[in-house]
Amino acid sequence: MITHHRQLLVVSTAIVLATGFQPPAGKWESKFVTLTANETLQYHPDEKGNILPDFSRVGYYQGDQPIPTVPVVKTISAGTDNSQAIIQDAIDEVAKRTPDNNGFRGAILLKKGAYNIPGTIRITASGIILRGEGDGENDTKLIATGNTQRSLVYISGTGNFEEQPGTRVAITDAYVPTGATSFGVESAANFKAGDKVILFRPGTDAWIKDLKMDAIDSRDGTKQWQPKEYDLRYERIVTKVQGNTITLDNPVVMSLEKQYGGGFIYKYNFNGRLTKVGIEHLRCESTYDKDTSEDHGWTAIQFNKIENGWVRNVTSRYFGYSCVHLDDLAKWITVTDSRCLDAKSQITGGRRYSFNNDGQQNLVMNCQTTEGRHDYVTGARVCGPNVFYNCTAKQTHADIGPHHRWASGTLYDNIVTDGEINIQDRGNWGSGHGWAGVTQILWNCTAKRAAVQSPWADGKNYCIGLKGDKYDGRLKGRPDGEWEGQNKDGLEPGSLYMTQLNARRK
Repeated sequence: MITHHRQLLVVSTAIVLATGFQPPAGKWESKFVTLTANETLQYHPDEKGNILPDFSRVGYYQGDQPIPTVPVVKTISAGTDNSQAIIQDAIDEVAKRTPDNNGFRGAILLKKGAYNIPGTIRITASGIILRGEGDGENDTKLIATGNTQRSLVYISGTGNFEEQPGTRVAITDAYVPTGATSFGVESAANFKAGDKVILFRPGTDAWIKDLKMDAIDSRDGTKQWQPKEYDLRYERIVTKVQGNTITLDNPVVMSLEKQYGGGFIYKYNFNGRLTKVGIEHLRCESTYDKDTSEDHGWTAIQFNKIENGWVRNVTSRYFGYSCVHLDDLAKWITVTDSRCLDAKSQITGGRRYSFNNDGQQNLVMNCQTTEGRHDYVTGARVCGPNVFYNCTAKQTHADIGPHHRWASGTLYDNIVTDGEINIQDRGNWGSGHGWAGVTQILWNCTAKRAAVQSPWADGKNYCIGLKGDKYDGRLKGRPDGEWEGQNKDGLEPGSLYMTQLNARRK
């Protein structure tokens, strides 16, 4: 049981209680979170203390710094048949520069024109910005030529998480609710504010059994879930240590229960990770032979092993997979004001994931897609919080949402699609996708229809203010998610993410 004091910490350190406040006429509020008179937020816990998480600390510098305009240090123009070498040489030259006081080596400006790229442009140093003169048809255009599947622009550091020996301690609370930012540990003596830590949640047999993911209806290739494959590692920063209570910058996005192995924290290093790389104001296109072509440019921009980066004002067209793919070791990335248009591939699995986020604490906002399958999507074991905000999808061929194998802590806020948004047990699709996720929240979205289910154990999913039909999803008989205000105008606040961000800044 958590104490009353702990519940107050869980709800929010920024809550300002107001009495007698009512939403304006024609507006309605969720039972899970309400606005106070001065537009901060009051969260309403369930019987276990779970609340909707605060999603405001995602994206570039957790939303606390605007994306900068970095000065140009190198300008190049399009070559004739092959511009790959001239761009790569410019990147490698800028990589040798000493970073300025803000950590930037400088921007490379690609003048208007068509740049043919038969391979992959690689950025492997921090502080480099690749900038065009616009993403229109006649602006700066990078063209993936040839007949090989690959990423056109690939940004990645090296290495991986490295646990600092002797720093792992167990969480002592029997139950840490979703939304909590603090909890007790065996000993906090080795921790201080500013420490980077992993919040570790082990996968266990008991958890998988209660989710019924050891009994997925089998077909050829179906793989039952295995505990060690579901060890989840959430990156966090310690903000406060008081006795043996530790407070983190970002909340728990799925509950930690002793019966399912509880949780741990430990310090870590990630020495090869990049920082401060941006791709902006350009257009990416792929050549192709026909609408179902498979051997051509697959992903326009791919990030991995990087934190605090961005993609803005980029249009991709004709790629087989995505405009932007954020791999699992990409963190604090903002993707904004970008478009993924007119994908060319077969319309089947493993294709057309327009904006695909497998990382954590990332933000995709103000984006558009056409002819995608899974347009705003997460993959397996994705650790939140993550946010998709104010995005649209047209001419869709599949659904938006967590795709498979347990994403935790994703907000889909003001997503508009002519297709489906689903959060469900996907059963034996793929090689046994099973439960797609937990603490997945649809807020003020519009879709043709949606299936929002909560898993058999260990959390809930939410559908608040959806404009569209409700249906059973792929598999009937699954627990219903938390539904509120279906086809009801006037949800207040209109955006959960933006209101959380503004409330935190007050």
